[in-house]
Amino acid sequence: MIEERRLGPVVGLGTWNTFGPDAENARAVVDAALGAGIRLFDSSPMYRGAEQSLGRALDGRREETTVATKIWTSSADEGRKQYAHQVSWFGRVGIEQVHNLVAWREQLDWLEAEREEGRIDRLGVTHYQAAAFGEVARALRTRRFDVVQLPYNPHERDVEQELLPLAAELGVAVIVMRPLGEGALVRRAPTDRELEPLRPFGVETWAQALLKWVLSDERVDVAIPATSRPERTVENARAGRPPWFGPDERALVAELAA
Repeated sequence: MIEERRLGPVVGLGTWNTFGPDAENARAVVDAALGAGIRLFDSSPMYRGAEQSLGRALDGRREETTVATKIWTSSADEGRKQYAHQVSWFGRVGIEQVHNLVAWREQLDWLEAEREEGRIDRLGVTHYQAAAFGEVARALRTRRFDVVQLPYNPHERDVEQELLPLAAELGVAVIVMRPLGEGALVRRAPTDRELEPLRPFGVETWAQALLKWVLSDERVDVAIPATSRPERTVENARAGRPPWFGPDERALVAELAA
């Protein structure tokens, strides 16, 4: 992977189904995230007020943080309006992503112009469905994107077939959504005894094991678990520290998740 495009490996913070219009809780979670060293925050116009709540929570504290958000509309004009709102909330968008490939060709020209003018740092594209990964690959092969956001966890490994190798080949940074399977994986936690071999890697919780499993893939830059609980944010952040798992540890986590 091209070194200057690397973002991590680190744990970031997602806002899907956790922030919404609740600015007070968003601030508590962001306080905890910043205190734990998290510096990348991901959102979208799709997330029902999460962008504005995140903007309020980061107000006065944008320095040294990266906001990754998205354009989610089939209209380029509407896309520009979404971007204008984002600038008003965040001051600057570090990573602007085309959400779920919606009209990505129509949005790309004006987004590239914003990047060329230095108002956006990086452009990305996202999708959550394996059926769309062929189109994601076509978008990446245009070499017009710097970042791709995809689902990846021991139950969702389709990205290993083409997209992770392609991202590495092209020097595209990888943000991982759903590293905890939208919570489904952590609801079936192994026993403390089963996790014992992972303790030397700093693993205290099953969620940390799952996050470290993702981040130990050298093609991955950032994992963005979402939570509405400040204490969970602090726990998750610890998974973004070395040492990283080797093949045996990753195989164990996959087996425990099966």
